[in-house]
Amino acid sequence: MKSAKTLFFISIVALYAVLSPLGSSQVPSGRDVVKPEIYASLEPAARGSSFQIAVVMKIRPGFHVNAREKSEDYLIATDLKAALPSGFSSGEVSYPKGKLEKFAFSKIPLNVYQDTVILRMPVTALADAPLGEQHIPFKLRYQACSSELCLPPVTLILDAALNVVASTSAEKHVHPELFVKQ
Repeated sequence: MKSAKTLFFISIVALYAVLSPLGSSQVPSGRDVVKPEIYASLEPAARGSSFQIAVVMKIRPGFHVNAREKSEDYLIATDLKAALPSGFSSGEVSYPKGKLEKFAFSKIPLNVYQDTVILRMPVTALADAPLGEQHIPFKLRYQACSSELCLPPVTLILDAALNVVASTSAEKHVHPELFVKQ
């Protein structure tokens, strides 16, 4: 039953997008509604150091994305996953609490993110982490909606680039406005 409800919801969204008086040329893509930026809390990061990666989601005014803790089974929760390369380990992503908002299309308030949202993941550069420029790929999945329509879900590939050095003496904390000091 759950999949039938999901298919029905997606069908309604697709039909609305096609028949919308705005015309399909004016319906934005989910990629255009959310602009993610990715930051590391250390630059450079030393072998053996723990740091954080932050994904800052800037959501277009008039839109929202479902929070990680979704209100209904058929909703698509915001999700961040890392594909850690050799030499790195991570903890669980920290998702902010959403805000309950009432929309005309739902009988219950929905738990959503609006405006700017910061997702954080703790990462450790292990003692054998490769030196030099390293890249940690992330997948960010979300579904953007307005009060009138929901766009198809989007999965974006993001890249956290950082420089790994041998000694902690070269480390520098950066972007303090985004990170709680560990």
